[in-house]
Amino acid sequence: MTTQEILFDPEGEIPCHSRKRIVSAWLTHLITASSAVWGLLAILAITNEQWVLAFWYMAASVLIDSFDGMLARRVDVKNVLPQIDGALLDNIVDYLNYVFVPAFFLYWVGLLPPQVAVWGAALVLLASAYQFSQADAKTDDHYFKGFPSYWNVLALYVFLLNLNPWVNFAIVVLFAVLVFVPIKYIYPSRNTFQPLLMMGWSLLWGISCLAMLVQYPDFSPWLMYFSLSYVIYYHALSVWVTLRK
Repeated sequence: MTTQEILFDPEGEIPCHSRKRIVSAWLTHLITASSAVWGLLAILAITNEQWVLAFWYMAASVLIDSFDGMLARRVDVKNVLPQIDGALLDNIVDYLNYVFVPAFFLYWVGLLPPQVAVWGAALVLLASAYQFSQADAKTDDHYFKGFPSYWNVLALYVFLLNLNPWVNFAIVVLFAVLVFVPIKYIYPSRNTFQPLLMMGWSLLWGISCLAMLVQYPDFSPWLMYFSLSYVIYYHALSVWVTLRK
């Protein structure tokens, strides 16, 4: 940063950041916060029985979440705007979009048995409340500890596969338990093991999921097989990394 870019406080003693960096930092936080709006739109779509549209809104929030952290580090928001806790903001919108919205979707759409629908949705909320509140939910070496509350992905699969509601409930219980199992799940955007393979496969997985939404309800079976192969790879690699470490 050049001398001309640096601003000083009124006394001229404490160097501050340039207006450009400050504006960039605020815009970065605004991008992160905008995920809450997509969450609201998803809830409205669910209540209007626009199931596919709800997933498009959830996908928009995932897209933002995939790059806002990298943008925040590039802009250095932590030092430019120390009064704003970007990590807390990110957790707030992530809990809304990755936990509350899909839990509401599972309940409202009837993907869980009526007898236990509320309990299943509550289990998602409570297990993830624990996961999000852990001090080391994101480890120092950039992994998620325990199932990282990808409930929106789970909701997408049980919706597309049209499984028996009791099977869906069993899947919800399984992954709620995995929240408490200290497996080190891969952080795709910060993965250091075969990063190009992970990023490339993650991108293709996302495209396959969006393609299934476009083709729903008559999507090509190979799209489902391919997307599930990534899910299996992701979990297998996470278990392998955990055992190795």
